[in-house]
Amino acid sequence: MVIATLCVAWASPAAAEPAQATFAGGCFWCMEHPFDELPGVTNTTSGYMGGTVEDPSYYQVSSGNTGHAEVVQVEYDSDIVSYDTLLDTFWRNVDPLDSRGQFCDKGSQYRSAIFYGTETEQQLAETSKQTVGKLFDQPIATSVVPASQFYAAEDYHQDYYQTHPARYRIYRFGCGRDQRLAELWGQAPQ
Repeated sequence: MVIATLCVAWASPAAAEPAQATFAGGCFWCMEHPFDELPGVTNTTSGYMGGTVEDPSYYQVSSGNTGHAEVVQVEYDSDIVSYDTLLDTFWRNVDPLDSRGQFCDKGSQYRSAIFYGTETEQQLAETSKQTVGKLFDQPIATSVVPASQFYAAEDYHQDYYQTHPARYRIYRFGCGRDQRLAELWGQAPQ
């Protein structure tokens, strides 16, 4: 029996670790949904990155004094969905021209940014930024920066579009997010 168990364990390939990508696109509630819809994305987590305070709270980050941005960390199976597809999804869900924040949320905590973890991700992100830049007559305000420590946001922020669907839709509409995305990209995401 022990030999059979060892043979099965030896023959079974280890499950691959999911890849991770981190994006800042304003309100993290609004960034989870588009990534969750992609086949191959296994998890999204709202959180904070890019600041100087260890394990910040939402109230600290929302004050704009910690240097963090609201982000979504995306876990994905790179055999099913590519980093390029994640980048395309990111761009179609942000206003890359707004240097003051995103939609109705203003301040550095709502900036748009691609946080890369590898040189390959950096190159792909820079190339995609150049491609997007050719679509507009204004400079692209989105930054491409190295990933730093990720801190998950409080539980009540996770999957907000699912746990509070009416509030989420009211917020998106009231913030003008979908209207602006339609102006920029021709059609608002669903």
